[in-house]
Amino acid sequence: MDDPFKSFCTSVGLEDSQSQAVADMNPKQRLELSCSAVQSCIGTENVGVAPLNQAVINENWSQSCVAQPYCVVQPADAKHVGQVVKIIKYFGVKFAVRSGGHSPNPGWSALALDAEGTSVIGGRIPAVGVGGLILGGEFFHFSGEFGMAADNVKNFEIVLADGNITNANTNENTDLFWALKGGGSNFGIVTRYDLYTIPVRDIWYRWDMYAVDQAPAVLDAMVKWQNEGASDLKSTVALIIGLDGVVVGLIYSAPANQPSAFAPFHELPTPVAAIVPPLNGTVKTLTDFLSNTFSDQPLRHDYRGVSTRIDGQLYQDVYKLWRQRALATREATGANQTFTIQPIPKNLAEQGIAKGGNPMGIPQEDHQWWTTVVDWANASDDDAVRSVSIDTTEVWNTLARERGLDLPFIFANDASRDQNPLASYGKENVSKLKQVSLKYDESQFFQKQQNGGFLPSKV
Repeated sequence: MDDPFKSFCTSVGLEDSQSQAVADMNPKQRLELSCSAVQSCIGTENVGVAPLNQAVINENWSQSCVAQPYCVVQPADAKHVGQVVKIIKYFGVKFAVRSGGHSPNPGWSALALDAEGTSVIGGRIPAVGVGGLILGGEFFHFSGEFGMAADNVKNFEIVLADGNITNANTNENTDLFWALKGGGSNFGIVTRYDLYTIPVRDIWYRWDMYAVDQAPAVLDAMVKWQNEGASDLKSTVALIIGLDGVVVGLIYSAPANQPSAFAPFHELPTPVAAIVPPLNGTVKTLTDFLSNTFSDQPLRHDYRGVSTRIDGQLYQDVYKLWRQRALATREATGANQTFTIQPIPKNLAEQGIAKGGNPMGIPQEDHQWWTTVVDWANASDDDAVRSVSIDTTEVWNTLARERGLDLPFIFANDASRDQNPLASYGKENVSKLKQVSLKYDESQFFQKQQNGGFLPSKV
């Protein structure tokens, strides 16, 4: 017997809109038929239908993101993706695109260049997937020097809402190229990223642990470095304040011997532990170290973002209030939380402009992006645990406004489910993103059928 779904597998097999018969089906029928059609087109070995492979389903960083899909599609190439997009669109079923599964937001769901003497702007830890990371912009150790990960993309291969495969770069679909550099998963499914390399392999770094009562002194050193040492764009600082200790990572994008840029940190009291003593290593050795510092224990996670200008008193005031709330919440729920200052030099935004621009509207001044990683076990504690970071961002915003230190920008890759990072890109950029969305997705398939994400249609 002929396969009834074979007509769906050709490039012209589907009309842009549903047939009346499909429109009259209930949701379960549409799900069943859509998955059967996908199996027919790209092979049963690439499509899992209930009972599903739970190892694949559960491969999420955050347990708050685990959901039970009707079927899981793992395309082998861009052609497969195009066929799947047409079928999903035709049957009107909801879908989500997952890369590394590193988002904590419910419903959403590195390269080996060491031998070449180069690296790429990518994720700071190996567990982070490539796809969502780049589409959200992504901040890397060397972004102050070279710009965001999205600013260092040469070409995006993308499957559009009509199932066609195209490219976006400085010569083709330039408006789409601009939109993809931080505009999220709103314009198609990217199946390939061609990245420019950066001339960085050999680096200097050290990683220290300070006692938690030294946090105020570390914050003061951070501000002094941001105002002075950060002008050396080869230097960057990773500052993660936990409830029981403070981690400071100093990274210099070239071989060195105690770079003078980090002088404010050299003046601090002796750390309680030298996690990684000062050394000249490589991007790979740093990445290998970081890959072993994050627990793979299955927990619920959240994060959150807010931006302000640099100010020591603001840092201290918000930290004090955050710590009080976070400690009380840990006592009640067992939740762990962090307080992280990410330094953003003016050059980061300038690099984006010099490399063709992006939609993010990153402030063109030295500033900081605060974020937190929140870990907890029980779904019943979700609201109580998340309230700490929600209230902390309110404190950041309120005090910053009162002191003339506020910045509206929210980094999308740090944004929690209820935040609206696209709105922080500015009215002109949001308007342009919506125009690009309508141009390449006339029926607004990705706005209507995509199950989650920061969508221009919601701004």
